[in-house]
Amino acid sequence: MLILKIRLHITKKLKNEVLIVVIAFTYDYRYNCNGKIISKNRICKYDVRRLKMIYKLPKYSKPDFKGKAFISAPSAITKIVVIKGVAPENYHATTIFPEYFKIGEEWVLVKESRMDCVVVVKEKAELEVKEFRNLNVGDNVVIGRSEDASEGIYVHTKGFRDAVGVGETFSFRTGRSRETSYSRDYDRLYDVLKYERDNGYIVWVLGPAAVFDSDSRKALVSLIEHGYVDAIFAGNALATHDMEGSIFQTALGQDIYTQDCIPNGHYHHLDVLNKARKYSNIKEFVGEEGIKDGVVYSCTKNNIPLVLAGSIRDDGPLPGVFSDVYAAQDAMRIHIKKATTVLGLATQLHSIATGNMTPSYQCVDGEVRPVFIYSIDISEFAVNKLRDRGSLEVTSIVTNIQDFLVNLERNLVK
Repeated sequence: MLILKIRLHITKKLKNEVLIVVIAFTYDYRYNCNGKIISKNRICKYDVRRLKMIYKLPKYSKPDFKGKAFISAPSAITKIVVIKGVAPENYHATTIFPEYFKIGEEWVLVKESRMDCVVVVKEKAELEVKEFRNLNVGDNVVIGRSEDASEGIYVHTKGFRDAVGVGETFSFRTGRSRETSYSRDYDRLYDVLKYERDNGYIVWVLGPAAVFDSDSRKALVSLIEHGYVDAIFAGNALATHDMEGSIFQTALGQDIYTQDCIPNGHYHHLDVLNKARKYSNIKEFVGEEGIKDGVVYSCTKNNIPLVLAGSIRDDGPLPGVFSDVYAAQDAMRIHIKKATTVLGLATQLHSIATGNMTPSYQCVDGEVRPVFIYSIDISEFAVNKLRDRGSLEVTSIVTNIQDFLVNLERNLVK
């Protein structure tokens, strides 16, 4: 059978895709005993394929500041902080949405925002979002509780809601359960992460379940190695059990592949902690103990920041784990200020903490773009809890975390 030619016909253009038909013309030859062609039949085969185009971010729609309400609005009022760490009465508290403040005659957008903080006006109309505990005497804090421009404050809740192609990523208060279909969410996530690898800053918030399984641990390492991870937030447990897997091939005493309990395996994570505490930091421990695989090793090798926030229940902890919650929060904020995509996997409290620090938008090269937030857990309660705590712009996926990581790596890397 000989293929003579192939034609590509674009039949339909979709939002982010092109539907094509591949038409292959072939001939089936028949020969006589002398090798001569006695007949030929043309065969036409059709193959319908869906090819994805280059991913584009949802476009941000700015407010129309030429409107009467904006032009006639007064300038934002500020009051001076007189007690360190205490905001003036009637302070304005920030939200997850883009917020504009009228300074003189100009409407200024807050950058690097965070929910439940206050806005400080600095020199040259520069705005800074501060936590209450970080307020200093003399700071000019914006006051006012109206958000409709009438007090020089405007909260823009529809910046991305009106954009074409926003879809499920920016849906509000829609319940997600084990019965929800997530095929479209997965496909969109693949597109987002491929785009973000080259254009954004991807922060992962991980529970220890991510490294309890051999395949998911390898998948996560592969994602780190291929540029899909810019920073990791976790607790003491993730790093401890990951390095337990490197040294003993167990996690909490169970073989990370067979899940068989190993005799005296419950000592393994304690042995890791005890060994690590001889060193000043995790990187030194990894190098001196000859650890050559796993998430922590890949982070140290590729200079990926690993912010480990401790808790009351921690064993050890490892060197470098933040035992002061506000120090941990400050370390996390460094990366959240740059984050364009956040994925919270199998860790309810860390995901809520990170989500509450993450705005729905980010300013990159002078442009406003969305921040994608994903919450992934086997528990419906866990994934919807973040939404209930105020981080409305979140996509929740109810699934086994090990399967999620393996599927992600297969579609992004393999």
